[in-house]
Amino acid sequence: MRRMGRRSLMWGAAGAVAAMMTAGEAVAAHGPPARAHRGGRAEGGEMRGVWIATVANLDWPSAPGLSAAAQKAELIAHLDRAVALRLNAVVLQVRPSADALWPSSYEPWAQCLTGVQGKDPGWDPLGTAVAEAHARGLELHAWFNPYRVANHTDPSRLVASHPARLHPDWVLPYGGKLYYNPGLPEVRKFVQDAMLDAVSRYPVDAVHWDDYFYPYPVAGQVFDDDAYETYGQDFASRAAWRRDNTDRLVRETAERIKEVRSGVRFGISPFAVWRNASTDPLGSDTAAGVQTYDDLHADTRKWVKEGWIDYICPQIYWHIGFAAADYAKLVSWWAAAVRGTGVGLYVGEALYKAGDPAQPAAWQDPAELSRHLDLAAGHPEVGGHVYFSAKQVKADPIGAMARVVADHYQVRARAPR
Repeated sequence: MRRMGRRSLMWGAAGAVAAMMTAGEAVAAHGPPARAHRGGRAEGGEMRGVWIATVANLDWPSAPGLSAAAQKAELIAHLDRAVALRLNAVVLQVRPSADALWPSSYEPWAQCLTGVQGKDPGWDPLGTAVAEAHARGLELHAWFNPYRVANHTDPSRLVASHPARLHPDWVLPYGGKLYYNPGLPEVRKFVQDAMLDAVSRYPVDAVHWDDYFYPYPVAGQVFDDDAYETYGQDFASRAAWRRDNTDRLVRETAERIKEVRSGVRFGISPFAVWRNASTDPLGSDTAAGVQTYDDLHADTRKWVKEGWIDYICPQIYWHIGFAAADYAKLVSWWAAAVRGTGVGLYVGEALYKAGDPAQPAAWQDPAELSRHLDLAAGHPEVGGHVYFSAKQVKADPIGAMARVVADHYQVRARAPR
């Protein structure tokens, strides 16, 4: 890969960066002495990632309207912390709500930056993030949300030049939010164009999506009647038509990424349950209330089997032994799903639950996440883990992340390619 040589050269720079907060200091504050590295993946590459969420200023910037210098300083602190904890990838949300963290040719500047959608923040956050991440030997995965327009239902609150206002027929209110309609071919093309604008401008290492395709179901609300009447009549059901729409988005985007910039990977981080076995004999031994195939109309297993994506990072956000969706059972199911496909498997980890008093007892134990990595190490298909999210990596209230570093991340590892 074209940046491998530079990344290898940067490992030695980690010591200077780690002065702000070394992994050793974190472990000394929170956890037991470091034990031998487990998992055996350091030589072949191991994903050690962290999500940096920008929607509603969840992780960064800490508040809208900070100066450009303050925003940049906070961003670099997140990158430096990743290096100090011997992570190797950041997954930065760059299109949180149909707006952009770069000077997009298609959509307005993101509201999370200045507090005013469309207002120039005075710097290029994505361009800076790519350059600063690569200078530290970190991969930068650009995280996009294809269809979310706003966390409200009032189009007049969007900047006047917003495509959703220029094309009101593209937009649907549902569950208190606004979405682009996935059933419209012109919408699928537009959201691809908007996302690929960033890929054409910057040497990102990957395009990354999370679990938002069709919105999570809301009882008593309808979503896409008109589009289904126009485009869906040749399908056996509305659900089948919706899944085809999502399949098209994934397949077409995968093809176009390769055309725009060679070497950029395509990864998706879905809700972890494809289908329960009670619904489909190929499903997992779970009793989840949401199934991506049926409820989000995202056939995540198909995308793996077809090889449309380069990696999948299911959000296995439950503890080991959880009755409805056991972490151990889902890791095993996903390992079998990717086996022989060439698609990478990384596990999305719920760091945000560690120490949360609202969570079950398992999440009050600082060792729960470390046990996740122990368990996953027994599945050679698992190529690493990604932690949600950067705010929790920083706070680490019960030392769960420090325990992971002490137990598993004693040496630097390159990201898998």
